[in-house]
Amino acid sequence: MVALVLVGLVGAGVRVPGTGLARAVASRILCAAAFADRCGDEPGLIAAYGTEVGKLVRRHMPTILFERGSRALPVDFRRCRSSDCADGSARGLVHETDAGLPVTAFVRVVDCRPDAVEATEEAGADCSGPRAGNLYLQYWTYYVDSATLRGVPIAGTAGYHRDDWESIQIRIDSNGTVDQRASSHHGYNYVQSAGNAGSDAGLIPLRDAAEAIGARPRNGWGPETRLLVVSGGSHAGNANGFLRVDRVTPGRRVHLVPLEQIAEEEGDAYAFAVSPPWRKGVWRDPEAEGTD
Repeated sequence: MVALVLVGLVGAGVRVPGTGLARAVASRILCAAAFADRCGDEPGLIAAYGTEVGKLVRRHMPTILFERGSRALPVDFRRCRSSDCADGSARGLVHETDAGLPVTAFVRVVDCRPDAVEATEEAGADCSGPRAGNLYLQYWTYYVDSATLRGVPIAGTAGYHRDDWESIQIRIDSNGTVDQRASSHHGYNYVQSAGNAGSDAGLIPLRDAAEAIGARPRNGWGPETRLLVVSGGSHAGNANGFLRVDRVTPGRRVHLVPLEQIAEEEGDAYAFAVSPPWRKGVWRDPEAEGTD
């Protein structure tokens, strides 16, 4: 009500002390009360990461393509932990669940560029070796459950677990070259193919052999496609392999939430059936080879 009064007075031309401040306060109150996709989240990203990185985070969020037959959507775990509030339309353009919650991705930034590397390493991240000079943008998606073998008649509950954290990761090097990879079971993939079997299963020798003969890119990294292709059931991802897709969430419609402060201040308050991002190796090492 206060925000609406302030906006109304300013719009009517009434002189309000500190008009600029009043307009800004009213705008932010209204924005906080609105759905994320209606007011935009770039100001929050800039506040968390600075103007340059905040804009890059917004710009590089990929468009999400969901496999046909799936209804689960990534949501804010602080607001929803069940399919009743996390499921959405099975086809078409979708940016919110049937319960009205926005499709959400959480953001983690690891800045290993010269001007930021000292602060990054003091915060616990690894910027050594090939990581030096790179900017890493991690987009984490939370699904309320995972069912890798859903639809397989004899599987029963095998492969099912509560909670599921997946990620799409962007790497920008000192020359401006942009690569990406997506989490898939025990490793990271770029293109969906049989060459990923070793990585998916966590079989390092098999994964290394596939990479040695060029059957898959090194550690799942490949040129940025601006796409995240999500398999049904398991939510395993890739960046350049097309499944049968019936629904799409454009990257600009994904609500982005900085995760670092949440992890630091609230992380211990939440229990998950799988490790959350801030307890995974890739949180500290952006070139990690496994998803644990």
